[in-house]
Amino acid sequence: MKNRDQTYIFGTHAVFEALTRAPETVQHVYFVGGREAEKIRAKVEELSVTFDRCDEDHLPRDVGKDAVHQGVVARVSPNKILKPYKPFIEGLTITDTTALVVLNELTDPHNVGAVIRNAAAFGISGVLIPEYRQAPVTGTVVKVSAGMAFALPLVTIGNVNTTLRDLKERGFWIYGLAGDGDTSIPDENFTKPSVFVLGNEGKGLREKTEDVCDFRLSIPIEKEVESLNVASSSAVVFYAWKSYHTKGKKSV
Repeated sequence: MKNRDQTYIFGTHAVFEALTRAPETVQHVYFVGGREAEKIRAKVEELSVTFDRCDEDHLPRDVGKDAVHQGVVARVSPNKILKPYKPFIEGLTITDTTALVVLNELTDPHNVGAVIRNAAAFGISGVLIPEYRQAPVTGTVVKVSAGMAFALPLVTIGNVNTTLRDLKERGFWIYGLAGDGDTSIPDENFTKPSVFVLGNEGKGLREKTEDVCDFRLSIPIEKEVESLNVASSSAVVFYAWKSYHTKGKKSV
């Protein structure tokens, strides 16, 4: 996933989150068809972000015709959304209650966005995204994340397996999500810093990536259901991890 100089995000919530949480990423705002969300207009003026008013036919060509923009589009810099791995991990305070997510060749931007939203909802410390063979951070990803792409670190990494080995050396336990995994979620306590690796929608985890994992984590479901999709699976796993640590805090 090579960073581009710019991409477009759309929808009132996504644009407002960008302006509020990461204003340095916003290059320009477009108000479409005479519609202006008051809170967004106020933020644009407060931050002195340049803007235009335009109709549907004069939106930038990179904004798809099917984009549900709700009257607002913003041009943002992906380079400022994504953080390099080394300064991120060296600046991260790692405790037994720290968890990260590593994406392993997810191709559907809707799944990427949903995973980011789930990660933010359950207190994951960062989502690590490979540069290659991976859906990039686009307007659709940000839209589906409900703007949460700006609420937690999105970290760009090179080789997944090299990154996982580095995380292991830093004390993380690596959990690869697999439908036939031999460690069931109800049996795991997540007592160490955790990394959850999510594989491709169709093929799952790469074999060499599974070999790096300490555990192959599975979700118990009814036999009549073949599997959950990667976004749903991530929500279940993140909830289980969060629930364990929440219970721990209550018992102290």
